[in-house]
Amino acid sequence: MGKIIAIANQKGGVGKTTTSVNLAASLGVLEKKILLIDADPQANASSGLGIEVESVEFGTYQVLEHTISAKDAIISTNSPNVDIIPAHIDLVAVEIELVDKQEREYMLKKSLEKTKDNYDFIIIDCAPSLGLITLNSLVAANSVIIPIQCEYFALEGLGKLLNTIKSVQKIHNTDLDIEGLLLTMFDSRLRLSNQVVDEVRKHFSSMVFNTIIRRNTRLGEAPSYGESIIAYDATSKGAVNYLNLAQELLKKNS
Repeated sequence: MGKIIAIANQKGGVGKTTTSVNLAASLGVLEKKILLIDADPQANASSGLGIEVESVEFGTYQVLEHTISAKDAIISTNSPNVDIIPAHIDLVAVEIELVDKQEREYMLKKSLEKTKDNYDFIIIDCAPSLGLITLNSLVAANSVIIPIQCEYFALEGLGKLLNTIKSVQKIHNTDLDIEGLLLTMFDSRLRLSNQVVDEVRKHFSSMVFNTIIRRNTRLGEAPSYGESIIAYDATSKGAVNYLNLAQELLKKNS
């Protein structure tokens, strides 16, 4: 049975999509069968793997609405062993359209019931909010990875997210675990980056991944070519970091 991992943080620009795309690609290279779900209306995970977002006919929107099955929304990508359920800007409307539906928090979970056994891991790229789409993602997930950038406001909003996760655990999904906190955008030359790492490790110790994602120009360039960092530059620091993260994740789940 596939493990479902949500990549979530309501703060924007912390590396959620970068992590979703490149962790999926790294796990794929390590011969795991991966489904990436783009649950962000900005659809950056979709375009980051070379999907023409404007031509997406079926995606996360239709899956959440239950107008089609998850299986029928899946598209294969150029990344080895990685499939995707893409997003489109119309996903914005789902927050309003699901409001009156019964068990609206469980729409994604129900949709994935028949699909999850076909994959080793299902990775959900969450929107930078704690709205209904992210709630659906947390209810469907077995665990959550929280990216934290090594910058000044790193821990701002983390308490709110952890409270949301607690309430999801209490009300909707008692099996939801925190897979780990992932430190991103680390620059060893900056004292602040090192201070953030020390603070996060001090407060959350065993919850923090050993792997740190370093600030890397190639990581920023790869999405504009519609490629993961593994395809774009497999020798870059970014590629090495995400392969290390994938191996750490596999070891944790062995």
